Amino acid sequence: MDLLNTLVDKGLRRELPTREEALAVLATSDDDLLDVVAAAGRVRRQWFGRRVKLNYLVNLKSGLCPEDCSYCSQRLGSKAEILKYTWLKPDEASKAAAAGVAGGAKRVCLVASGRGPTDRDVDRVSQTIEAIKERHEGVEVCACLGLLSDGQADRLRSAGADAYNHNLNTSEGTYGDITTTHTYADRVETVQQAQAAGLSACSGLIAGMGESDADLVDVVFSLRELDPDSVPVNFLIPFEGTPLAKEWNLTPQRCLRILAMVRFVCPDVEVRLAGGREVHLRSMQPLALHLVNSIFLGDYLTSEGQAGQADLDMIADAGFEVEGAGTTTLPAHRAPAGGGCGSHDDGCGSAHDDGCGAAHDGGCSSHDAGRGAAHDGGCSSHDAGRAPCGDAPGDAVAEPGEVPAARTDLVAVRRRGAGTDLAPNA
Repeated sequence: MDLLNTLVDKGLRRELPTREEALAVLATSDDDLLDVVAAAGRVRRQWFGRRVKLNYLVNLKSGLCPEDCSYCSQRLGSKAEILKYTWLKPDEASKAAAAGVAGGAKRVCLVASGRGPTDRDVDRVSQTIEAIKERHEGVEVCACLGLLSDGQADRLRSAGADAYNHNLNTSEGTYGDITTTHTYADRVETVQQAQAAGLSACSGLIAGMGESDADLVDVVFSLRELDPDSVPVNFLIPFEGTPLAKEWNLTPQRCLRILAMVRFVCPDVEVRLAGGREVHLRSMQPLALHLVNSIFLGDYLTSEGQAGQADLDMIADAGFEVEGAGTTTLPAHRAPAGGGCGSHDDGCGSAHDDGCGAAHDGGCSSHDAGRGAAHDGGCSSHDAGRAPCGDAPGDAVAEPGEVPAARTDLVAVRRRGAGTDLAPNA
């Protein structure tokens, strides 16, 4: 296919595709899906080999957020029956992080619900960062605390934070339909504050909220211009009790096309598979490893994820390897500058999040989504969980091109790990 040959050539040279080419990737047929994955996989291997970076979320403060992000289980007015608790103490958060590090996580994402941190909150998180760094020398720490005020990014950097996650989530044109308590511009400003303080910026998106192909391309191109180091891609987890509970718009095939498009637009950036992968990719998760070079390990902010050992087995079975602590994630041409998925002449080169990805179950700072980060994306983010196996109303096979019935059996609220007395599944 001429389109794919062109995109591979551009990706290997770090040249940006056109908007028309990005839209064409999303419009490819299921018959061409494996060709699309193989093409984007060539670009992924050029810059990241077969390495997979593991990230681990710690939800420092869960629920009761004053923001109204429609996708978030922690939002104002949410009826989702999630865990609700106030700030974990530094030693509690450090112990929670230890589970992820023991499982091979190279980055720990610290997420807290809320509009943004107070100065006292920054002090709390700074103490937590110091506790984690003291216990795990060399581990990366990404904070996802919401909208930042002047000077707060510098304080987090001084405390030892390596990165900050704040997702854009969706296109500027549709942002007001998803959230009304803050603006798209507010999010952009926070990412820029993190970058100005010398933090590695992590910013991504949430797919599956009813957006169009043009919206998806808009937000990815906006991320390219913002130039974060990592881009977490979250897939909406439609939590019961939230405004988007009925939005089941994704198939495994569409998820793979979205990930391929992001890889082509950001060829040498850390693309993180974040919240919702278990819910929407299901048995096709291993194929996504040919497109992304980073995932979250274990549970998300407010939903259960795939068991940590299952993640490790999946990586090994698919022929990939866990990225070691001593390995630099970004390609050499990007690592020194710490740049991200930007609009530089040399290409989107840039990478970034821990992707805190912000998991989107609800979190990052009350807003992002992603498994990493919980919610804002990110670290943003929007969790995606995996519930116990069993027959479900959505098991019927859909016609080609038809979105299958909702698999609500795959959404499970997190009841273990941070904020509980039970061990996590990392």
